[in-house]
Amino acid sequence: MLYRFLFPVRPEGAKTSLLLLAARVIFGVLLMSHGLQKWAGFAQMADVFPDPLGVGSRFSLMLAIFGELVCSFGFLIGFLYRLAMIPMIFTMAMAFFVIHSQDAFAVRELALVYLVVFVLMYIAGPGKFAVDRYFAVKERGR
Repeated sequence: MLYRFLFPVRPEGAKTSLLLLAARVIFGVLLMSHGLQKWAGFAQMADVFPDPLGVGSRFSLMLAIFGELVCSFGFLIGFLYRLAMIPMIFTMAMAFFVIHSQDAFAVRELALVYLVVFVLMYIAGPGKFAVDRYFAVKERGR
């Protein structure tokens, strides 16, 4: 009884997978928009972008673009899902805990929202409607 209350839907059920797909699409597109803004303004931002890792502003910006644009696309379609999420989670953790650590919470809040959602999505997995699922089924069929 308690189990059904805590876990009312099978984790791999169609409804759960549709919810995970919706979350992937929404948050993937939202994060991609930040990556596109950074990519479009690369020349202006390359010399002034924060460098919390000590690898140079230009390379830090490239890493942020990779995490926000390339990895969020993999997250969105469910391709190498958990691997793609590691740079996304790391980027949002750096934004919240390091880059904006001295800013007001209202400035840091968006990075925290992304961070929490991505950690929860990492734990939940991509669901049935993901490219990774296709490869998993194909591999099992061998």
